[in-house]
Amino acid sequence: MAQTKNKGGAKGKYHDWIEPEGLLKIEGWARDGLTDEQIANNMGVHRDTLVQWKKKYPDISDTLKKGKEVVGRAVENALLKRALGYSYIETTEELNRETGAMEVTKRVTKEVVPDTTAQIFWLKNRKPEDWRDRKETHLSGEVRSNPFDELSPSELRKLIASE
Repeated sequence: MAQTKNKGGAKGKYHDWIEPEGLLKIEGWARDGLTDEQIANNMGVHRDTLVQWKKKYPDISDTLKKGKEVVGRAVENALLKRALGYSYIETTEELNRETGAMEVTKRVTKEVVPDTTAQIFWLKNRKPEDWRDRKETHLSGEVRSNPFDELSPSELRKLIASE
């Protein structure tokens, strides 16, 4: 993922980043999948400064969330598509020597089979109560770690002697 340096304007000044053009850049970087640290670097500020600006200026915080949400949805959709399987058309083009133009010479429908790993991941995260590996069991009552805890030394000696 490419990073770009802030071009023009005072480097690191918050007012440049709460303007529509600055917010558009921030949203684009978030949508491209850059981390907050990388975005702060592009803005010419330290990551801690960006954290403070997110708290102080809701426009910056909202813009970052909006940009990241787009990427999250795209990844979510890709995972679901992979989990369910899909088909696509693969085209082959060849140069037509008479016209000099590329022409489609073959179309083949290809199938991508459903991916069980993607299915498991989807189900464990979307329906953890039904699909997590570990089921929680609740026990009631008392658990004693040492059955001889309540015996006196003389009672313990008697037990040992009887063995």
